[in-house]
Amino acid sequence: MNAARGFPAFAAQRAGARFATSWWGRAWVKAMEDTSLDHVLLRKGRAYAKTGQLGPITVSPGRIAAVAENEYDTVVRVEQLTAAAWERFLGQVAAKAGHIAALLDRDMPHDLVEAAQDAAVPLLPAVGDLEPECSCPDWGHPCKHAAALCYQASWLLDADPFVLLLMRGRGQDELIEALQQRDAPTGRPGGGAAGVPAAEAFALGTPPLPGPPPDDVAFTPPALEPGPGVDVAALGVLAASAASRARELLRGRLPLLTEHQDRVRLAAEHDLDLGLEAAVQAWRYGGADGLDVLETPWTPPRQDLARARARLEAGWEGAGLPRVEAWRNRWTLGPLQLRYGRDGRWYAFTERDGGWWPAGPPEHDPSAAAGQAAAETP
Repeated sequence: MNAARGFPAFAAQRAGARFATSWWGRAWVKAMEDTSLDHVLLRKGRAYAKTGQLGPITVSPGRIAAVAENEYDTVVRVEQLTAAAWERFLGQVAAKAGHIAALLDRDMPHDLVEAAQDAAVPLLPAVGDLEPECSCPDWGHPCKHAAALCYQASWLLDADPFVLLLMRGRGQDELIEALQQRDAPTGRPGGGAAGVPAAEAFALGTPPLPGPPPDDVAFTPPALEPGPGVDVAALGVLAASAASRARELLRGRLPLLTEHQDRVRLAAEHDLDLGLEAAVQAWRYGGADGLDVLETPWTPPRQDLARARARLEAGWEGAGLPRVEAWRNRWTLGPLQLRYGRDGRWYAFTERDGGWWPAGPPEHDPSAAAGQAAAETP
């Protein structure tokens, strides 16, 4: 396990020293700078970083920390990935042999980050993803100390992208061990591994897709013989679902889904018990967009949130709007939570078993989404 990594304090840098020479380091700096409300504090933070006015840096899951001048404790928090998100990320790493080699060579491949994003695994921070805290009296967001910490962290990221993965929850040793376990032989009589390694299969490429069959050509399920441990009816349902979706994909009518999204879709459409109850409910209300709102927080444009707040206040039914606790795209109003989706709609959630449960179909008006949640809640 990689609980934390410590890095010595940076000495004063030469004149003209740059921050973030790698593309992923620049993305880190951009997320911090785009969140800032005070460019004067950013300028002071850059000066603090370059003149070496921070102590040693500690990187651990969910946070980076250092002590600044006058013993101010400075922390920048980063949301950790869930266990399910880590599984999806490991699948993306294992899907291409060059990914792990690149990481070990201290490189972060563009296609790995893009594939992870497609699998609802945000590796690089976006606007609002970095949460600064400091014991200094400055009210800046971030203050000059937290900004300096972010700038110096970009140097750490340049040198080793595993620093970013540790912030997201897992360090290098833990990731390598998890990948080795995924690649371990599954065991057949004679000790050989089953199938073809994924890296070899992907290296072969894919042939051109055929055109879609005519609409009047119905899918005929294959004849399947019952056997021990084989649910013929379930296989028939899966085959029919795959054929129907393939037809629509070939016509360009459907977006491509990640493995996780397709698993949720199957469970939702065929009432399969896969232990994905909240995800299934989110899919039934909003499809892939609803699932994204359930699993991935993001920071919407401020003007969108301002307009929505005005609509919520105008359309709220009852004795006054409750206190709104806002965090990124999520507004919590007591036992109700409204989440703004990337599709421009609001999704309602209610508390259930210590978590938030999808409570109604999405609406463009947040007050209407709240009303739907009230109608759906028994």
